[in-house]
Amino acid sequence: MIGEVEKPVVIGVLGTHSTGKSTFLARLAHDLRRRHIQVATVADLGEQAQRIGLPILHNHTWASTLWFATRGISYELEAWRHGDVVLVDRPVPDALGYYRAALEYRGEQPEPTTLAYLESLVRGHSVHYDLLFCTTLDTSIPLGDNKERDDDGEFRVLADRFVGRVLDDLDLTHELLPADGHDRALFRAIDFVTASLAGEAAV
Repeated sequence: MIGEVEKPVVIGVLGTHSTGKSTFLARLAHDLRRRHIQVATVADLGEQAQRIGLPILHNHTWASTLWFATRGISYELEAWRHGDVVLVDRPVPDALGYYRAALEYRGEQPEPTTLAYLESLVRGHSVHYDLLFCTTLDTSIPLGDNKERDDDGEFRVLADRFVGRVLDDLDLTHELLPADGHDRALFRAIDFVTASLAGEAAV
């Protein structure tokens, strides 16, 4: 219990773009709702950022990263009131990974104080994630065509590397989600949710 809000089970999926995050989360939401579990979702903020003119992808700045993190945190906290389970497409460590990838791509060094602040924010909030999945990039699978995609292969690889590195550097427990592992991860997530809601220890 945090204040007046009882924290639900929170599951996040992060990783580089076009690696099946939204597809996996849609399947998971569907399967949980079929089990009469109330699900709230937090969507990827990329399109919203573009609409208001914030730099994204390899143009990420500390300010856009802070916006992604704080806006994401706000939406997650709002979602806590609306579901027994909250599914998050790109939890806050993802934004920090993209920022670090953007700096590497541009050959820039982060300002240490700014980076430390972002890392502290991400680490502090990430204690509220109960289960994190990180997609793994398979470069043989083409980019999805259901929406406009960034086709810069070099940056896509960097984002994959640095999102994973953020998870490791901040010591955030996570499970890998390869393209051929969605069914296995769905079973894992459903078992975790049902055990958690029953008050059991999910392994």
